[in-house]
Amino acid sequence: MSIHLFGIRHHGPGSARSLRQALEDLQPDVILVEGPPDAESVLPLLVHAQMQPPVALLIYNSEQPKLAAYYPFAVFSPEWQAIQFGLSRGLPVRFIDLPQMHRLVPPKPQELAEANSSLEAEPSESQPSELAQIEPTPERLNSLRHDPLAWLAKAAGYGDSERWWEHMVEQRQDSSDLFAAILEAMTALRQEVEDEPLEPLEAQREAYMRSCIRAAQKEGKRIAVVCGAWHAPALSEPFPPAKADAAVLKGLAKAKVQATWIPWTYGRLTLSSGYGAGVASPGWYHHLWQTASHSLTPHETPSPSAQATIRWLTQVARLLRQADLDASSAHVIEAVRLADSLAALRGHPLPGLTELNEATQAVLCFGDETPMRLIHSQLIVGERLGEVPEATPLVPLQQDLLKEQKRLRLKAEVQVRELDLDLRKENDLARSHLLHRLNLLTISWGKLQRVSGKSGTFHELWHLQWQPELALGLVEAGIWGNTIHDAATAFACDAAQRTADLPSLTRLLDQAMLADLPHAVTELMARFQSEAALASDIIHLMGALLPLSNVLRYGSVRAYDTDLLSHIVDGLVVRICLGLPGSCASLNDEAAAAMCSHINEVHQVVSLLQNSEHLTAWHGILAQLADQQRLHGLLAGRCCRLLLDVGQWTVEEVARRMSLSLSTANEPSQAAAWVEGLLKGSGLLLLHDDKLWQVLDAWVVAIPDDMFTAVVPLLRRTFSSFSAAERRQMGGRVRQGAVRATRSVATADFDPERANAVLPLLAQLLGVAQVR
Repeated sequence: MSIHLFGIRHHGPGSARSLRQALEDLQPDVILVEGPPDAESVLPLLVHAQMQPPVALLIYNSEQPKLAAYYPFAVFSPEWQAIQFGLSRGLPVRFIDLPQMHRLVPPKPQELAEANSSLEAEPSESQPSELAQIEPTPERLNSLRHDPLAWLAKAAGYGDSERWWEHMVEQRQDSSDLFAAILEAMTALRQEVEDEPLEPLEAQREAYMRSCIRAAQKEGKRIAVVCGAWHAPALSEPFPPAKADAAVLKGLAKAKVQATWIPWTYGRLTLSSGYGAGVASPGWYHHLWQTASHSLTPHETPSPSAQATIRWLTQVARLLRQADLDASSAHVIEAVRLADSLAALRGHPLPGLTELNEATQAVLCFGDETPMRLIHSQLIVGERLGEVPEATPLVPLQQDLLKEQKRLRLKAEVQVRELDLDLRKENDLARSHLLHRLNLLTISWGKLQRVSGKSGTFHELWHLQWQPELALGLVEAGIWGNTIHDAATAFACDAAQRTADLPSLTRLLDQAMLADLPHAVTELMARFQSEAALASDIIHLMGALLPLSNVLRYGSVRAYDTDLLSHIVDGLVVRICLGLPGSCASLNDEAAAAMCSHINEVHQVVSLLQNSEHLTAWHGILAQLADQQRLHGLLAGRCCRLLLDVGQWTVEEVARRMSLSLSTANEPSQAAAWVEGLLKGSGLLLLHDDKLWQVLDAWVVAIPDDMFTAVVPLLRRTFSSFSAAERRQMGGRVRQGAVRATRSVATADFDPERANAVLPLLAQLLGVAQVR
């Protein structure tokens, strides 16, 4: 009876290939893999024909799905290859890590705020080299325990553990003594910290692994144990007494958990994604694995290593050509030669990713770094999205989403995809409903974009991108219902009962209408009506009006009955008009700026609704505000501008009020605020009206010297809102000097008889009988 330890790094084609070869040579009776025993029920799906990595095991607390763990796998993951090897041959394959039912226990109330969904990953561990004499310190011991690879790389003279691992393992041709060397190196590293107590979780995990190995010894003579390299020395015989391990595991709390497979992406396998056991270049590793798996026989040329270089640079050239960049076959040949030369100069047997990147930038990118970003995202990392079999156990909400995706022909893709919807088409309208329902459930598969160049409310532009963690969002949302429609309805109704402020209720109502949730819309309208009746804050009423008016616009396309909503809007407009004068009194600069924004929004809504009663009432209240005593200058100026824009007041009337507001009796700061309210956002009014220009010019000249420095910043803020062309025209007009009075045409010497004599000729020219 023998135990064979295979210490591995969690993702790497070289170690995966070496492990596969070692298992072929050993022909074990039982295979034990470091992984969650809670997932053994779904383990057989790994060899299903529809399973396409990258995928991940998702284990979550049944009662609190936010407590979850992911175990990602790629085709080049050693664990993936070990499990496939065992299951395809009918061998017992078991996970032996500490079960997640002990690790996903809900935190105590004081720790609840710190509970987050975690990415399960072990420290990066791996392979040997001759250790240099490095004096351990407490800081170094802690770093050594959590990142042993970095210490091995440093001892071998490498500054980058990723490069060291690739050269020592991923490009290794002879793997006969690889795992023995890994065990020896990790044993030496652990001896540096053997006097330091293990962290409780690490001690529990290793104790559980040993207990699983003891149980497996009763089933076979040759036991293969695939584990993280750091744990390999702790799983070597002789073991500590079984009682000691049992004492470590005694009294562990338990939680009910469930496991399933979900699609994963190479982007989520990277270190930059926050995954602790991630790799820097999953796309490159996939390429190495595929090249080795489909290479020619050893007697043919080119060799598998040369194929990896040639095929990689061929893919790079193809990608550049797709991006309309020059990349010929001659460039590829020269890049291959340069990569080989760089590897030889550095004493490497094969070109690594570093050499290939340098050759690519020098030859194919002509020294430019910009195309390298495209190569990094598309090839070095890759955008591969895995697939799971239909037989995978899913929560009802996941099943309903898959059904909707098939019905509406919406494929989940990791690349950002633009989706332009015409809501007059039945299928596009249904797609819009689905995406809005998912957003309501905080499952952001699609992000709604602004539509430019298209009028009407029947166009929507979405950017779709599927992320693996959205699967957990579906699990969490499962508490609201078994279908996307029911879950979104229940969520909206619950949110309505928990929301008291009107702007939030209107945004929720907007979402519910876009998502086509009639029951939720009815409840939200009733809830809004009751809250609006009690609301006394005019700001809240004004903030609620714009979203409600947007909802009214959907009636023609989305076939909503908006009679009740129109009644609510009518009541809001009346209450706003009645309460606005009092709410605008005695405001400071900050409050006045906020109120000005709300007045602009209400003006936009009233103009959009085109209700004559609303327009009359609103224009009347704007005129009242413009004449209101002690009103902030910003608001008074803005009211004048709005009335001028809709034709209620003439330029002469506005010029008269401007003269009054800019008189020396008023504070210069308030006068400057009045100018800002009138002109902010557009200087054309000032450019095209001489009267306003003259009034403003006279006021600026009359500002006392001691007040000028205080007023200039306010004016500068106003003029900075003008376009560059408008500011240039104003500067030119100032350089021209004073504006001369406009001359009028005198009409006293006009002779009607002489004018009538021309009419017959004019009639003949126009081809008419008579000109009056």
